[in-house]
Amino acid sequence: AIAYDQVAIVYLLGSCSPSQYVWFNIGSVDTFERNLETAQLEFGIEGENRLPVVYSAESDGSFLLSMLPTVLIVGFLLYTLRRGPTGMGRTGRGMGGLFSVGETTAKVLKDEIDVKFKDVAGCEEAKLEIMEFVNFLKNPKQYQDLGAKIPKGAILTGPPGTGKTLLAKATAGEANVPFITVNGSEFLEMFVGVGPARVRDLFALARKNAPCILFIDEIDAVGRKRGRGNFGGQSEQENTLNQLLVEMDGFNTTTNVVILAGTNRPDILDPALMRPGRFDRQIYIGPPDIKGRASIFKVHLRPLKLESIIDKDNLARKLASLTPGFSGADIANVCNEAALIAARHLSDAINQKHFEQAIERVIGGLEKKTQVLQPEEKKTVAYHEAGHAVAGWFLEHADPLLKVSIIPRGKGLGYAQYLPREQYLYTKEQLLDRMCMTLGGRVSEQIFFGRITTGAQDDLKKVTQSAYAQIVQFGMNEKVGQISFDLPRQGDMVLEKPYSEATARLIDEEVRTLINSAYERTVTLLMEKKAYVEKVALRLLEKEVIDKSDMVELLGPRPFAEKSTYEEFVEGTGSLDEDTSLPEGLKDWNKDREKEKEETTDEQIARQITGGIPF
Repeated sequence: AIAYDQVAIVYLLGSCSPSQYVWFNIGSVDTFERNLETAQLEFGIEGENRLPVVYSAESDGSFLLSMLPTVLIVGFLLYTLRRGPTGMGRTGRGMGGLFSVGETTAKVLKDEIDVKFKDVAGCEEAKLEIMEFVNFLKNPKQYQDLGAKIPKGAILTGPPGTGKTLLAKATAGEANVPFITVNGSEFLEMFVGVGPARVRDLFALARKNAPCILFIDEIDAVGRKRGRGNFGGQSEQENTLNQLLVEMDGFNTTTNVVILAGTNRPDILDPALMRPGRFDRQIYIGPPDIKGRASIFKVHLRPLKLESIIDKDNLARKLASLTPGFSGADIANVCNEAALIAARHLSDAINQKHFEQAIERVIGGLEKKTQVLQPEEKKTVAYHEAGHAVAGWFLEHADPLLKVSIIPRGKGLGYAQYLPREQYLYTKEQLLDRMCMTLGGRVSEQIFFGRITTGAQDDLKKVTQSAYAQIVQFGMNEKVGQISFDLPRQGDMVLEKPYSEATARLIDEEVRTLINSAYERTVTLLMEKKAYVEKVALRLLEKEVIDKSDMVELLGPRPFAEKSTYEEFVEGTGSLDEDTSLPEGLKDWNKDREKEKEETTDEQIARQITGGIPF
């Protein structure tokens, strides 16, 4: 049947005009010709009337369509070969594209950064260290004459937001030498061998641009401790680290390349990376103290439009006393938030109230005036916050109160703001007073309502952490003894505890005993001051926000001496502001003194030749 259908189509084709075509599939050519011959014999078609079979080179384009995917793939590969490794064009070194995947992605900066050391504050000791590195490159003879060797590099460590990367940027802006910057994660790729190749290319680039400064940010991405398994990417990371160690050993004191690195996880770095000879100095940049915060505020207040009656120095000191524990990034955020709040209210300039609102915004979160609270819930929150305030007011070692609010902010339904002292050492009595103040909200709910709510979850978490720290880390428990163990950080996987099950059971019992004793002490205190708690709660329900003056009106002056101003906080610490003086050897740290000497000598010779007449 198929053969007769094909013959019918062939006859139809024979009757078509030359410009008309009928397309059909014939399968095998031999089978088609044999079927056509058989069909014509059966129909009795004579030889002269039989249809001839003629083959032509014309096509319907199906062959080109079948080749299209191959053409597209080849075109994509050619396009990739002509592009750089990051898709942003050729790097200018090597062959580019896939052949340049082993080339470093580091950026060489010369005059492209406008951050200076005057824009960095709150870490003067770290600034001096970095200035000295630049001085090494500018005036190596100053140190070599005394037999000193120029350090190869330094690693900047510290919590996030304290200014490690900013200090590196300021170094780039001040050094007047090439500054090469790269991120640790840029060494790690999915291709085997790319990481070590990029490390080799990076150090070759550094030698080519010497004298220069090489900065590796977030070096923990490539410098993690070895020996944690050799599967997949971990093996590649270890190979990259090995190459980095070898390249750092290849530098000597005459290379004139200083290596800086930054990380906030120094505890996970490989010891071989941290030893002297690779990173000779470890510079810790911690959260600034009250003098450092004042200096940072002065830096960020420069571009802001303040009210004409505001003195920037006094404002910076006032804000520094209101922001204990803030990092440099937090302070920059406060200044920006103050400007945004002023613009939101169409103010002509920024005043102190805007800064106070910005601090509350950063500490507590966004204010939610429209959040629906049932009257019973609002009353519970008021008595809860009043319990915190009154407990802290009558506990000697509690922090001075600044403000109490029952307006929801962030995840909290209310908050109390305090002014913690600049204190680094705490006694057992001070920690106990802080625990009692934190438990004041839960105790107040129990006393006035005979029930407790979920609102004390964050308070209980803080109390539990403090109790465990006292017993496990600080050795402040007689039964557990004078021992100290590291507590796991949030998010860390704990496979086994560093102490036995019996010790763990004893620690849990002592923690529970300590918290229960603090709770009973707080109950006793607030039962004595029950009338005061009710006064404060009723005032909160009336005004929603009360400050220290309201507390003095309701409770009388606080029975303990307290510090609340900047001058009181820094009293007895030597100076009112941060010491920014430079040692004698670094006063001209950014000048090439050898070059200046040569220029001076040339000028003297020229004066002698011209008879004292300058050019």
